[in-house]
Amino acid sequence: MKKLLLLFSSLLTVNAYAQNAREIHDNAILVDTHNDVISNELINKLDLSKRQSTGNFDLVRAKEGGLDVQVFSIWCGEDYGKGTAFKFANREIDSLDALIKRNPGKIVLVRNAEELEKAVAQKKFAAMIGVEGGHMIEDRMDYIDALAKRGMRYLTLTWNNSTSWATSARDETHHRDTLKHIGLTDYGKQIVRHLNDLGVMVDVSHVGEQTFYDVIATSTKPVIASHSCAYALNPNQRNMKDAQLKALAKNGGVVFVNFYSGFVDSSYMHKVSRFLHKHHAELDSLIQIYHDHDLANIRLNAIYKSESDQIRPPLSLLIKHIDYMVKLIGADHVGIGSDFDGAESYPLGMDDVTDYPKITEELLKLNYSQADIDKILGGNFIRVLKANIGK
Repeated sequence: MKKLLLLFSSLLTVNAYAQNAREIHDNAILVDTHNDVISNELINKLDLSKRQSTGNFDLVRAKEGGLDVQVFSIWCGEDYGKGTAFKFANREIDSLDALIKRNPGKIVLVRNAEELEKAVAQKKFAAMIGVEGGHMIEDRMDYIDALAKRGMRYLTLTWNNSTSWATSARDETHHRDTLKHIGLTDYGKQIVRHLNDLGVMVDVSHVGEQTFYDVIATSTKPVIASHSCAYALNPNQRNMKDAQLKALAKNGGVVFVNFYSGFVDSSYMHKVSRFLHKHHAELDSLIQIYHDHDLANIRLNAIYKSESDQIRPPLSLLIKHIDYMVKLIGADHVGIGSDFDGAESYPLGMDDVTDYPKITEELLKLNYSQADIDKILGGNFIRVLKANIGK
């Protein structure tokens, strides 16, 4: 009888704890600074207002996960260049605009913190725009102005490919000897200052280390890393070293933690290479169907889900990245930038936007205060947004 009473008491405690975590989660404003679903929507013709059986995001699941604000990534690969990249960026923004026009009672485009908080108060989903890759401005200041007018709230200075004015992490790491310059050129510094003047946040995810430090030396506003992890836990070129994280915090900026398995887990790339080698013929066929390597890779992982699940890292590793960075630079400088719908794999238990409450629960287990959880989930983003825009 005593054992039954103890078990019942334990279950009540666990249930009360979960309820408390969910209450804290729902009372916070949850912001995710990076999701690639708009790129996929153009290819797959998705209706994001309805529950989807594939992918990581739709408006139905976002509500279930307590997500209030999504910065949608406007992205194209390096095969787009002058004459095509800016046009494609506008096509993607058109697609987001169409989603909003079809669902005016559910979702609204917001451009500043005041509009964001108003949307949350009205229980509408707040959509924001982040442009991922400086090549999409095609070296033109007037294209920056045009994208800002359409709602661009951050510009990721490079994607994996460098521009004529900024070098990427991939190129600084692997193609350093072939680069014409390293870091920001004078024109690149003009772009950073122009973004500051417009109130558009400068995003240093994807940029090379020299570009990062040039940005820190140039920007008069806090900068962000919209989707990056800790290099100390996984020495991937896309992750940020301790010195960079400290410099970002000193600047007043925020790093938003990426969920991608390859950035979270140092052993993942080795394991996934074996998986891809085993299924390389089918991957080649899927590339011919989707005409996009990343989408083909995502589809391959869905086909062999039980097999791909075996190489996913545990959720605890993702939490470890958050906790490591909070301990290094403080809870004022860490946030959430999932990279959902932009990768083939995320930690176990982090399957889509319904799973955000698990982060809140795990942070509570680590004795994080409600105030610090509120900052990490969205408060830090709102602060840095205000610091850039001025309202």
